[in-house]
Amino acid sequence: MHKSLLKNIKLVFIEIQYNILIPDALLRLVMNILLQEWEFPPFDRIKIEDYESAIRAAIEEAEHTIETIATSTEAPTFENTVEALECADRRLNRVSAIMMNLNECCTSDALQEVVMKLEPEMTRFSMKVMTDHRLYERVKTVSENSDYSEHSEKKTLLENTLKSFRRHGVALEGEARERYKRNEEELSELKLRFSQNALADMNDWTLHLTSEADLEGLPEPVRTAAREEAEAKGLEGWLFTLAYPSYGPFMTYSTRRDLREKMYRAYGSIGGRGNEHDNNEVIRRIVELRAEQARMLGYNTYCDYVLEDRMVQSLPNLRRFMQELKEAVLPAAKNELAEIQRISSFTPLMPWDFSHYAEKLKQQRYAFDSEQLRPYFRLDAVREGIFGLYGKLYGLHFDPAPEVPVYHEDVKVYRVLDGTREMGILYLDMHPRASKRSGAWMTEFRGQHGDIRPQIQVVCNFSKPTAETPSLLRFSEVETFMHEMGHAMHGMLSNVRYESLSGTNVKRDFVEMPSQVMENWCYEPEFLATFARHWQTGEPLPTEFIDKIRAAQNHLAGWLCLRQLNLGYTDIAFHTMLDGSTVGKAEEVEAGAMTNLLPRVPGCCTATNFSHIFGGGYASGYYGYKWAEVLDADIFSRFKQDGIFNRDTAARFRREILSRGGTEHPAVLFRNFMGREPDNKALLKRMNLL
Repeated sequence: MHKSLLKNIKLVFIEIQYNILIPDALLRLVMNILLQEWEFPPFDRIKIEDYESAIRAAIEEAEHTIETIATSTEAPTFENTVEALECADRRLNRVSAIMMNLNECCTSDALQEVVMKLEPEMTRFSMKVMTDHRLYERVKTVSENSDYSEHSEKKTLLENTLKSFRRHGVALEGEARERYKRNEEELSELKLRFSQNALADMNDWTLHLTSEADLEGLPEPVRTAAREEAEAKGLEGWLFTLAYPSYGPFMTYSTRRDLREKMYRAYGSIGGRGNEHDNNEVIRRIVELRAEQARMLGYNTYCDYVLEDRMVQSLPNLRRFMQELKEAVLPAAKNELAEIQRISSFTPLMPWDFSHYAEKLKQQRYAFDSEQLRPYFRLDAVREGIFGLYGKLYGLHFDPAPEVPVYHEDVKVYRVLDGTREMGILYLDMHPRASKRSGAWMTEFRGQHGDIRPQIQVVCNFSKPTAETPSLLRFSEVETFMHEMGHAMHGMLSNVRYESLSGTNVKRDFVEMPSQVMENWCYEPEFLATFARHWQTGEPLPTEFIDKIRAAQNHLAGWLCLRQLNLGYTDIAFHTMLDGSTVGKAEEVEAGAMTNLLPRVPGCCTATNFSHIFGGGYASGYYGYKWAEVLDADIFSRFKQDGIFNRDTAARFRREILSRGGTEHPAVLFRNFMGREPDNKALLKRMNLL
């Protein structure tokens, strides 16, 4: 225990023994649940006010440890320097993981205020460490005097530590170093502000309907959910929001073009309405600071800085990869749009028409209505089907753990077991609420290291149960669930010594591969047969529906691939700017970056709500989804060849990739599993583009 905490505990005993009053603030620090020892995050006992004192005490503890390392008179060794640095801020990381994760999925005004106050302080501590020449020289000495070629984990940790110092400004001197630190602090605040603005702006807008005529085309489950949403707000009629379980079905099925346009314009302008939540200036400043940081470190652009440490390695390589893929899919995307235009009632087709007529085209081509599938995908059954898949592949089973505290009543917890061995704790948070940002993601409250098992959170925004039906998923939501569970199992099956190398701590353009490869099972009849049953009758998903799912797998494949590429091009456009003066309005930058096959709508753009690159960790890395898709298609071809439930193939995938985390370069891990370099033909074949 850190000596300052021991001192505080002694003061409490003094108060009890001698009846001397100790300040309330000191008592609160000593009694702070976040600074005590616990097996699981004590969500049932954490108070908002606990975070501030806990984070600051954890920073103080980490600073003391760091100073001990820096001033040690012992000769630098891997153990007393590199390994010691790895462990120095473990308490801070654990407490901040709770705070930052809840700020994404169960936030409040009070929590956001605390996070905005503490994030710069945590960044300041991090930059103090990364720019400390004493620490850098010790690590460099270890690197120069050691050979860990036979120990990949130590070798990788040493290389990563040295690289991290260099990539965070340790070589900068004087005012340049101080400016770099200030920029990083400001960037940490801006990223939080971006996400908070987007969430607030999304929650501020609703579509309140009171006439049955306005619901034309909407399936009954969609109407029921909207009616219950209105009732929850004390309103008559039906209430639609910009959360995807409400927005997506409305845009797909509503025959009221005027209302579809209204919804589209509202969704497309999140974070860009010119109000107090507008993100345009936030984006401009983020881009400006990132460009300046890259220049200070000797890179031409921020994109050059990021890509140096990715599988793709350089901006020319990335542009070539994206251009080749674009040339392959653009003709298909144009043909798909022409087909949709042909069956529509409007020329030109507008963006608010696309989803509606794309669904009609699917029905024409495949006699396939996405809404017909939902009764067969009850959320509980899908969850058990996914659990069962991991049982077939890896022998895992998932035991409910109601004794583990949760942060919201929607959250369910499971112990993940491999035989009798506990692999970790899994938290599932499946439904939207005003305190949760949109989208789906996986994160950790604790990563795996040594014998310590991970505590992993999967967060989604799936349709809620209604008074009449359980939560019924769209097929796309089944894919999303599979995707996020792929991330979770990457973390759960990790088996490394150092936390910074465990699970999903891999290069950003590799991290999506283990999650995307799992989506492939959604199209396999043998897997669907294990769980897809009608929630009322218990009848299995009819073979004709499975055939239609498979036939429709590549419905709009070219268009969807182009959409992903467009988002990647937008990311690159912002992060190849040389300075902030060239940014302009986000809408204009995006318009110049994308290949626009539909008319652009003034006032609408993706960038002001693009949390992946402005609020998260995908800046200059959004291309990674397509890069990883090449790898996942190739890897799944091996499963198809050997059998989708083949335990030997799964064991090799677990051993060579999932368990290894970031201990080796991803290219090495891929070769170890496949026995060769990647081949993009598998992806093109899957998309019917060969």
